Amino acid sequence: MGSTGTVLRELRGAQKSAKGVSLYSRYVNRPAGRVLAAGAYRAGLTPNQVTLISALFTYAALAAVALVEPSWTLALLVYAALAIGFAFDSADGQLARLTGRGGPDGEWLDHVVDCGKLLLVHTAVLIFFFRFGELPSQGWLLLPLGFQLAAVVTFCAGLLREQLGKAAATAQAATEPAGPAAPVSRVRAVALLPADYGIFCLVFLLLGAPGAFRAGYAVLAVVHTLFLAAFLTKWFRELRALRPG
Repeated sequence: MGSTGTVLRELRGAQKSAKGVSLYSRYVNRPAGRVLAAGAYRAGLTPNQVTLISALFTYAALAAVALVEPSWTLALLVYAALAIGFAFDSADGQLARLTGRGGPDGEWLDHVVDCGKLLLVHTAVLIFFFRFGELPSQGWLLLPLGFQLAAVVTFCAGLLREQLGKAAATAQAATEPAGPAAPVSRVRAVALLPADYGIFCLVFLLLGAPGAFRAGYAVLAVVHTLFLAAFLTKWFRELRALRPG
């Protein structure tokens, strides 16, 4: 087993493409995940165990949002746990690529945990609004449901776009040579920041002031809904362009 420095260098050489990744994930979450992956490798953990550690941090934080009286201390603890959980979510894949121990079971588990996270985070906010939110009207309880819908549709549609795109590209490659890879766009990486889960987690730093949290969450809900419309339009056009003949 190599030194931590050696492992980190190997992990840096086994990164996924930066295409379609926001600046936060590229320069904050992935490097943090790299450090955690190196530690997990030294500790002899498997990628699936790292995925479960990610779920533990994330789900515990969201349970606290729903059940614990809001305070600034809670806000800091929740944000820290969500950020750590997100970094472990990156670490599992990096560890899998480093060790060659990845597989369909690990990818499935990772997606199950991510799907559960998307459902639970907005359910936790709904409970928070009901118990502690000091709402101007009961209509605010619909906001987490709408945000949840946008988040889940984005997640599922993105996965389908990826899988259907791979299948079409494989079929196309059998008859046509692959074109050059598109360059990584820094402008796109900046534009994607509002849709990044790591940026979304920052709103939980406002839990100590329920009114400010509610306003920040509402702004993000609008932003994510606009991104959903843009993503669906883009993905539909890309898939339509992959039709044979």
